Amino acid sequence: MPPTADVRSLPAAVLRTLGESPVADRLAAAQRFAYGPILRWVRHSPFRTDVLGHSVHPPLTDITLGSWMGASILDLAGGSQSRQAATLLVTTGVLAAVPTALAGAADWAETKGPEHRIGAVHALGTDAALFLFAGSLVARLRGRHAWGAGLAAGGNAVASAAGFLGGHLALAQGTARRTRPAPLES
Repeated sequence: MPPTADVRSLPAAVLRTLGESPVADRLAAAQRFAYGPILRWVRHSPFRTDVLGHSVHPPLTDITLGSWMGASILDLAGGSQSRQAATLLVTTGVLAAVPTALAGAADWAETKGPEHRIGAVHALGTDAALFLFAGSLVARLRGRHAWGAGLAAGGNAVASAAGFLGGHLALAQGTARRTRPAPLES
């Protein structure tokens, strides 16, 4: 019987490679330099709260990514009558990306080592997705809906890859945790 492949091996290899990457380390250094004043501010801002017991970044991503995915669903299934709603969803996602990014920067500013390098690549991916969605919005507002839909589809693909990295950081590495988890009462 042939050996079975471990389905976790590719994602684990990607994470290990990024966590050890000197290129990701240089990217992180460039981001710390470019965003230094913002990083200093978000560390002590409401975006770095412990009120929820965890970061506000993960719930904010639901607004951004949900809006963008909803726009692409309307692009695919809604026909020309859904163009205005799809444009509204893209706009909502672009606007929601600002506080989402600030909350993510607050989390990232506290990381070190492999998490810091993976977070830098995550941030680059989310920046690229935002750029694609901003282009989608411009195209839609200029009446070039097909271009806007294509840019949104590309943005969702990039955001999904970046989301994999962010999910790993928040869930597997605990970067979104603010307090010790309390035991659940029965």
